[in-house]
Parts: sequence; C-alpha cells; structure tokens
Amino acid sequence: MDLILCHTTADFDALGAAVGLTRLLPGSKIVLTGGSHPPVQDFLALHRDEYPLIERRSVNSEKIHSLTVVDTQQRDRLGKAAEWLDLPNLKEIIVYDHHLRQESDIPATRSHISSVGATTTLIVEQLQQQHISLTSAEATVMALGIHVDTGSLTFDQSTPRDALALAWLMQQGASLSVISTYRDPGLSLQLQQLLTEALENLEYLCLRGYTLAWVTLKTESFVPGLSSLASELVEITEIDALLLANEYPLGEEDSRLTVIGRSQIPKTNLNLLFQLLGGGGHSQAASLNLRGVDSQAILKQLVDGVKAQIPHPPTARDLMSSPVRTILPETTIAEAQRILLLRYGHSGLSIVDTQGQLVGIISRRDIDIALHHGFSHAPVKGYMTRNLKTITPDTTLPQIESLMVTYDIGRLPVLENEQLVGLVTRTDVLRELHQERDENGEGGEEERQKSNKSNINLPQLQNKLAPQLWQLLTIASQEAEKRGWHLYLVGGAVRDLLLAETAGSLMIKDIDLVVDGFHKSADVGAGVELAKALQQLYPAARLEIHGAFQTAALLWHKDPELDSLWVDIATARTEFYAYPAANPEVEASSIRQDLYRRDFTINAIALRLTTPRAGELLDFFGGLLDLQAKQIRVLHANSFIEDPTRIYRGVRFAVRFGFQIEPQTEEFIRYAINSGVYDRTAQENSKTPALQTRLKTELKHILEAPYWKSALQLLDNLGALQCIHPTLKLDAELLRQLRLLERCLRRFDAEQTLIHWEMRLEALITHLAPQYRAKVAKNLQLQEDGIKRLQNLASAQSEVIESLPKCQSPSQVVQLLRQYDLPMLILIAVQSPRSLRHQIWQYLTVWTNVQPLLNGNDLKKLGYKPGPQYRQILNDMLAATLDEIIKDKTEAEKFLGQHYPK
Repeated sequence: MDLILCHTTADFDALGAAVGLTRLLPGSKIVLTGGSHPPVQDFLALHRDEYPLIERRSVNSEKIHSLTVVDTQQRDRLGKAAEWLDLPNLKEIIVYDHHLRQESDIPATRSHISSVGATTTLIVEQLQQQHISLTSAEATVMALGIHVDTGSLTFDQSTPRDALALAWLMQQGASLSVISTYRDPGLSLQLQQLLTEALENLEYLCLRGYTLAWVTLKTESFVPGLSSLASELVEITEIDALLLANEYPLGEEDSRLTVIGRSQIPKTNLNLLFQLLGGGGHSQAASLNLRGVDSQAILKQLVDGVKAQIPHPPTARDLMSSPVRTILPETTIAEAQRILLLRYGHSGLSIVDTQGQLVGIISRRDIDIALHHGFSHAPVKGYMTRNLKTITPDTTLPQIESLMVTYDIGRLPVLENEQLVGLVTRTDVLRELHQERDENGEGGEEERQKSNKSNINLPQLQNKLAPQLWQLLTIASQEAEKRGWHLYLVGGAVRDLLLAETAGSLMIKDIDLVVDGFHKSADVGAGVELAKALQQLYPAARLEIHGAFQTAALLWHKDPELDSLWVDIATARTEFYAYPAANPEVEASSIRQDLYRRDFTINAIALRLTTPRAGELLDFFGGLLDLQAKQIRVLHANSFIEDPTRIYRGVRFAVRFGFQIEPQTEEFIRYAINSGVYDRTAQENSKTPALQTRLKTELKHILEAPYWKSALQLLDNLGALQCIHPTLKLDAELLRQLRLLERCLRRFDAEQTLIHWEMRLEALITHLAPQYRAKVAKNLQLQEDGIKRLQNLASAQSEVIESLPKCQSPSQVVQLLRQYDLPMLILIAVQSPRSLRHQIWQYLTVWTNVQPLLNGNDLKKLGYKPGPQYRQILNDMLAATLDEIIKDKTEAEKFLGQHYPK
C-alpha cells in the first residue's frame, strides 16, 4: 500500500498536492491525518468521492510500502500517522514541500523542496513533464491549492512557476466557479464571533513607522479556520504585523496553544522566529502549536522577536540624489533644456534664488510645453511650480510614499536648515520598495538569486580576496566611518569579485573607491582626505592628486605585500560631455549618479564597505543579471557617441570574460560608427581625447593581453577599427602580417627589449596608406621614435625593396640593412615578399652576429697605430669574414697585410 499523508488540519494546498500525486503514483491512497480546514471540509462534503481518500483507522500498517508526505517536513504535524514513519517494512519515504530552511525530522529517502508559492505547483510541474492529463475534478482541487496558498498570485511568496502551473490546470479543465466558491468562503459564525472579540481586545504597538498587533483568544476547544481569521484581522485593521494566539484546554491540567503570525513588514522573517519554538512557515506567514506552556510568556517572546526584527525604515537621506542640479529663476527655457540633455538621469530641475533658497521646480514636461509654444527665450520662473511639498533628511520612506500618493508628486526636495541638500523622486521610492521586497526574501529563492540588489556575506568577500587587500579595504572603511562618510568599492573590482570562484587568491591590481556623503560632510576633496589618511598608515604608497575635483590615487610598486597596486579614491560624482569624444565635465554627486555615469552594467555595481549596511550591493541597472547572462550591456543609448573608447572597453570585456555583446548594445555601436560623428568631431575640435590618448590607452590594454587577436577580430567585425582610421580593416593581408610580426618578436626579441603591444599597434598603422601613418601615430601620441619610424617607413621600405635584390654578397646585405634598427626591419619584413623577408631574416639571425676576426687590440699588437683607419680596417675585415674570404685569424692577418701594409 502506498499512502500520501496530508498534515493535520489539511488545507487546499495539501489536498491539491495529494490529489496530483495519486496520478504520479497510481494506486496510492490519500490519508487526512487529522481533520481539515472548514472550507476543505465543506468542499469534501460534495467532492469526496472524486478522490481516493481513506480513513487513517482503516489502514493496516503492516501493508504500507511507501509514504509520501505533502506540505510539511515535521512529523508532529502528521498526528498519530507519524508512527508509520518508523515502520520497518517501509521501502521509501518521500517529502514534497515549499517551506525552505526548515529542519526536517522526517527520515525521507527523497525530498522535493523548492521555493514556490504552493506545494501543488511542484506536483503540477512533474505531471507536465510526464505528459499526464487530469480530470476536471482533479484540476479544480489542485488549482484551489495554488489559489489559496498564493492569494490568487497576490501573496509575496508567489512565483512565475505558480502562475504557469495555474494556467496549465485551467487548460486541464479546472472549474472557475467552484474555485470562486471555496477560495474565499467567508468566516463561519464561530469565527465571526471571535473576530468581534479579537477587534475588542487587540493590543497595538507602533514602532519605526510600522504597527504590530497581538491578541489571545481563549476557546473551549480547537477552532478550525484561524488562519482565515488572521487574514481578515489584518485586512480590516490595516496593521503591518499580527500575532493571533488561541488557547484551549485539553484536560483539567493541560492546554494547547496555537499562534498564527502574519507580517507585511520588510525584512521580518516569521519563519525563523517561529522555528525557535518548533513552528514554521514562510517569512511573512507562520504558525506553531504547543502544549502545556505559559501562553502569555510565549506570546511576549514572539512580540519581542518581531519588534527586534522590525527594521529602521530608510530615510530621505538614504534615498535622495545629492547634490541637486539647480538653476536660477532667470535661466531660459532653452538653457534648461540643454542642461537636461547633457546630464543623464534628470527629469526636472530645482530652481533657487541667489541665496540658495529653493523657490520652485520645473519638470521636463514643463520645458517641452514651453518649447512647443515657442518660448525658448523665456525665463523658467514663468513655468516653474512654486507651491512645493518638501521633506527633511530624516523623513522616513513610509512618510515619503504617503506624500507622493496623497499629492501625486513625482519629486520631493530635501531641505536641511532651509538649504536644498537633495531630491527624492518617485523612481527612488519604487527602487527602494523593490529592493525591500528582494531583501525580505520574497519572490522565491531563484528570483532572489536573480534580483538586482542584494547583500554579500562579508566573510565570503574576505575569503575571496587576498588577506592583505581585505585588510586595506577594512582600514579604508574605518577611516571613512570616522568622518561620517559611506565608502564603496566600485567598478571592475566588484565585477571581478563576483566572478571569482577560488577563495583567498584574488589579488586585484586596480581598485576604485568612492566616498559618498556629500549631503553630510564629504565635499569634493573627500577622496584626497581619505587618501592622505591611508598614506599615513601605508607610508610605502605614493600619493598622487589630480583632476579638477581632487581625486586621488595611492600607488604601490613591487611592495612585499601589495605588489604593484593602484587605488583610486574619489568623491561620488556625475559627468556630462560638452561634445562627442571630449573629456567629461564632472560634478560632485551621489553614489547613484556616480554609477550612472559608467560604461556598462557589469561595471556599474557598487559594494558598500561601511556599516551599518556593509556588504550591500548597489545594482541599479541590472549588472548582476548581465553577469549571470554573460553579456555586455551599455547604460545609455548615446554612450558610444560620447565616448568611442567604450566600444573598445566593451570588446575587451567581452573577449576577456567570454561574454556576448547584448544585441541592442551592438546596434548602438554600429550606429555610432556609421553615423560619421567621430570624423565630424575631429574636424570641428582640436582636442578629442577619446580618439587620442584614451583610445591609445584602450589599445594598450587590448594589444598587451593574450586575447588581443580575438579582440581585434571583434573590433573589425563591428567596424570599430575605423576609430583609428576610416580605412583600417583587418583583412587577410593584415592578419598575415600580424602573424609574421609575432614570429619576428618571438625570434628576435625573446628578452622583450621592445614593447610588443606598441609593435602590434605600429603594424596596424603600417597597414594604412603611407600618407596616413605619421598623422595617426601623432594622433595616438605614440613615442617619438615610433612616429619617426612610421614616417620614414615608406622610403626605407622602398630602398630595401630596390637595393636588396642587387646585393651579391652577405657583406652588401649587411651594409644595406645595418642602418635600420630592429623595429624598422621587423615592420619592413612583415610587408615584404618572401625572398626579401628571407634575406632580412638571415641578416637578423646570422649575419648580424658575425664579428671581425681581429679587433682593435689585435691591430695594435700587430703594430698599427690607433686612428681613423681602424674603423675602415675592421669594416673591411668584417665584410671579408661575411663573404667567407677569410675564415680564421691567420687568414685575417694575411688579408690585413695585403690590403693595409704597414
């Protein structure tokens, strides 16, 4: 006999899962181990014959072969049927449940536990996999299980898997009319009376903006359906958390206590709290059953536990963007539009008077309307909103949300001492609410893993990093905390940390730290101040201060512990580009705006290092999801138009990590290149750093990496080599020349006396027509000898091609080629025909190593007076040696006597 066990007081989810299992386990029977919820009782009164239900007392335990337990992992929730778990004749015990992180005391041989809204969903998925169809009655009770346990997909633990399961059950013929009848049947007369009693005796506590209520109901016996009563109480009173206790006698000296908990407060976890007392459930819905306990002591313990879990709500100081971009009332509509266009992330502008007092706000919509009516010349004061609702830095998130909803306001200025210190927008609020949902563990385990904001376990971080790096970051965060600042690890270091798999071995060479605290005490020089404080603790580091906004860098060179480490420290800032390919203009700002100015989502993630939220990941643009999807996605549509070096960085990251460039990002790249904007910009502006020094830097990173060939191929596929010169293409001939270059470098410069990445870049430029080479080299600001080499390459190559075939002996080849240095000869060789290349190769490998058989000392011993003739003598002797006219010193002396008699 194969039995399926529902927990005591079975609900629709337990029943629905059990019914579905009877189709997966043909011949199995369902046992309700101890009653059921009132709606389930009413449902079974009409539909019992549709399902293979049997009474517990009718079971012969000696004939039980297997047990399958649904919707619980605790044996005490199986009533007397729990005794069957210890039968010696059992072949298998299977558990199906959707409550995670519960310690099970059932000796299961197999478990199917997943974070979905209902256990029934797990059964539906297996039915689909095995292509098993259902009757209407089976589909209906299973659909009821999902509807009731997920609140028809409105409860926080609902997942897309539940929705898909419901859709399939509807296809199988689930009756919507039956579902609507039993999904919310209303309260029984007894529960209605208890509802009245509960409303009269509820105790309330308001803490940190949330309301917690609790009540104890004493009854003569067990009352089914208390979970429905708890839900009704929460809905009627609009409280944020409820603890509903029911105490009833079991005898003269014994009693039972049932407590049902409900919470809508972010970051509270009733499951963990109730587990301490032997109960469990979900983070926002849990229950427990105890015998012979002090009910008031238990309730007080639970109330205290919930109070301890209630978080401090975020304040405007946590949410706001700061500093705020402001303009004067006399600013024209046209200028206001230009400011909005140049600065990402602004949907409006704050307007202040000459004393810095806030006088109004103008939205993008207001500006668009004014422009539409031809008032570009008009001052913004004629269009700004003057009747403003404002908040303080300490205004809590619930208060902010209430103001926005009540007055339909999209942005709230934050004032401190009558000065504008920040701005909270509707987007800030929605982002925080979404973050709270993720952090509270809602939406299922898989969804939480994919959420775009989370916390890293700091011990995990410590284990991934090299210990000396962890110590440096810890000290930096402590120094920031002393000054009341937030400190973040940002950019590539966070990306590499998230991608790292091995523990204790990650030694990041380039670290970016951002100080965010402008609205408190950190000004534009905060990065410098923090860097100076760190240098006092790390005197081996060299301090560099640069930039208009006082960013700083600490540099270690071959340090015994930190090796060659570069740490950039800056105050959070935003930026805009006056024209494409220019250097950005920056302004001090918040960490959000600082991340918003970055290139790709995977580089726009920040890790907070300072308490109280150390380990928090800030990911406003989906960088975590893109890391998981292994794709490179740009933040802004105009990103590549403003800075073409981002194309090269994107390619470098894609090839380095084995990622794909996201399709729309690739479209943005191709559009920017094909638009001709770079050529126009170069013609209109004398300085285009993104096409000059910054482009050279990116080329250096690519060409010195082991994956440089793949990167060049991807750049060519995108048409991005045009950023170097419009005619540059990675055709078959250039590929051949690059292969030859690598052979030359390996053969003739094994010690790497040459800078190989520069040689690769020169080879690329060499592929251009001669008239473009020097100009491109100067534009990329190559070293002076490299510019001269490329400038003279055409004439040198012509001379070699013309003269080398005429050389009749090795000495003539040496005389021709010795006037060129190794880099020039390599560039000539890779562009020359095979026959000439062979002679150059012979020169570099053999003839250049041949020395005269006699030297200056020998000449002196032979009686030749030192003087200018020495040079001529030695040259002639070298030529004779190369041409094998003389082969040893005896022949050399004879040659000397014949041609230079004393």
